[in-house]
Amino acid sequence: MLPFSRLSGFILLASYQVRASVINSTYTVPGAFPTSLYGTYWNDPTATSAQPQPVITDPVTNEIFPYELTDPANFPKNDTVDPHPLPMQATPSQLMEQALAQIKAIASNPVFGNDTCTKCQASLAVGKMLVLGAPEQGPLLAEAVCQYFNYSKTCYNQYSNLALGSTFSQVLAFANVGGYDGQNLCSHIKLCPVPPTAPLNMTGWFAKPKPNPLPPPKQPSGQRLKVFHISDTHIDPRYAIGSEANCTAYMCCRKDVFNAASPNQIVLPASRFGNFECDVPLDLMVAAMEAIGPLTGTEQSGFDFTVFTGDLTAHDPDNEYSRAYVEYEEVLAYNLLKKYVGPAPVYATIGNHDTYMQFQMIPYTMGGPLGTQFNWLYEHISSMWQYEGWLPEASIAYASTHYAAYAVTRPDGLKIISIDTNLWYTNNYYAYVNSTEPDPFGILRFLTDELQASEDAGQRVWVIGHVLSGWDGTQAQINPSNLFYQIVDRFSPHVISNIFFGHTHEDQLSIFYANNGTVMNAETALAASWVMPSLTPLTNLNAGFRVYEIDSATFDILDAYTYVSNVNEYPALDNQTEVGPSFYLEYSTRGAYGGNITWGANDPLNATWWHLVTEQMLVDPALVQTYHTHQSKSSVAALKCTGACITAKPCYMRSGSSSLAYQNCPAGYSSTQ
Repeated sequence: MLPFSRLSGFILLASYQVRASVINSTYTVPGAFPTSLYGTYWNDPTATSAQPQPVITDPVTNEIFPYELTDPANFPKNDTVDPHPLPMQATPSQLMEQALAQIKAIASNPVFGNDTCTKCQASLAVGKMLVLGAPEQGPLLAEAVCQYFNYSKTCYNQYSNLALGSTFSQVLAFANVGGYDGQNLCSHIKLCPVPPTAPLNMTGWFAKPKPNPLPPPKQPSGQRLKVFHISDTHIDPRYAIGSEANCTAYMCCRKDVFNAASPNQIVLPASRFGNFECDVPLDLMVAAMEAIGPLTGTEQSGFDFTVFTGDLTAHDPDNEYSRAYVEYEEVLAYNLLKKYVGPAPVYATIGNHDTYMQFQMIPYTMGGPLGTQFNWLYEHISSMWQYEGWLPEASIAYASTHYAAYAVTRPDGLKIISIDTNLWYTNNYYAYVNSTEPDPFGILRFLTDELQASEDAGQRVWVIGHVLSGWDGTQAQINPSNLFYQIVDRFSPHVISNIFFGHTHEDQLSIFYANNGTVMNAETALAASWVMPSLTPLTNLNAGFRVYEIDSATFDILDAYTYVSNVNEYPALDNQTEVGPSFYLEYSTRGAYGGNITWGANDPLNATWWHLVTEQMLVDPALVQTYHTHQSKSSVAALKCTGACITAKPCYMRSGSSSLAYQNCPAGYSSTQ
């Protein structure tokens, strides 16, 4: 008998041999497909050029699967038979609820961190989709966003479809909110940085290059003309004497306002002639008109002409505006100007408040009823200019169909070009559509063509508008104001004599230089824009107006006289009718700023002179203080100018465009309010 160890080894060896014979075996299957596997076939299963296609029946449905399902040459590429479910269509209100929910989610998403710009543009994209699908929901979303983020205590009044809600809806529908337009819009509400100035393509913009050398300048006549300038009258026909003049919520001197610290008792009664926090009561407007003649020596002769740089209406909230209200103010203000500063013409321009909705102006190119929604304004205001006898028929016809812009050549040869500067106003939300385009309204094209015609004819030109193009950069969008700067450069100093704006309510000035201000000195200074201080005291300002003495041939300004009235004295004039407000000469421009400048007595106060003034300011802080005082029309309620404010003022004065202001100047020192 074998020992166990040898027996187990034998058995193990035998098992290995058996297993090895199985692993190493080879089996060759038959080459023919076993046709008996299926009963029938769609093709010949014995063919070797295509795989067999058996006929398969579904045992559940007893239906035969069609050959097309597996046919290699014709199988379906898109399933059009089976259901592909989609969500149920949302109602408009559900769309609004979802849009608001998404905006809330974007705002709170930690992935975005503190990137308010991305959050803002993403939210605008949500809003855009909503207004394209359910336009009537746009104002409701605007109101709901306002409430959620606590932007205002009066969200309905500001953002309903009766206020800015409809405007926002249109803008979102048209704007490229995911791109430059969206960043531009978000920068307006301080959630994005101001986007870079878009490169200008000036190829073909000017019909002719700038003459080199320039034509000989016109020689002064030695005869002086008197021109009256008034701006931002903001007459408030709803002004309530005795109401709260120190209210908590803008705007004061109205029946429905109060001071939160004393809601049941008036803290400061609105005086008959006005207050620092209020617009112009009719009593103040008429008092100013009555003072003009005696102060300026024009009671008998009148002025040679008048410039009115816009803003007729009071600063009502959007929900209290209407077409009728704007038209009422036009009639009221223009009739008073006609009565008191005529019979010579008043050359007026449209202000940002002189429309409904206020601040807004849409390009005709938007098309349809949206593109013409402000035609009523242009037609009515130009008809008023015609009624007052201020413009010829051709100018009226153009203004009525071109945003109230016009050009008119006076009998003395001066051309006045008036443009609607809402085209670049930062609160005109339609200007954020296609905002890389510097002239979507075509107004700057009109300005350029008129200036070219004047250059060809050897004319001198005054350009008038409302919203200033530069200073601290906050009022004008960068791209259109940049193009305006290039136009001024091209046609100055030989064509453009002066530029006039209003809007800020303060006494300001900006200088334009050659080559986009790359070098700023007396030799490169080309033109100046005079920013007219307001008649309205709003906010914390005195009331004022101005008279220019200009040469009758060159139309250059030889001196400017600013007259003001101290608003802090008005409460003492209440409850009596013996005396009204006093107006007085605040300053002569030449006398106030030219003391240390070598300049002829009859030399113009042009851009070169103003640059020399800024040079004096940089070495004499007291001169900046004088300028700052005049900026508020010598108001006792004005803010002080100290520290960095001293050097900021000359920088603003050297910034004729928003681009240059953002590029060169510190922010935060532009106003006395």
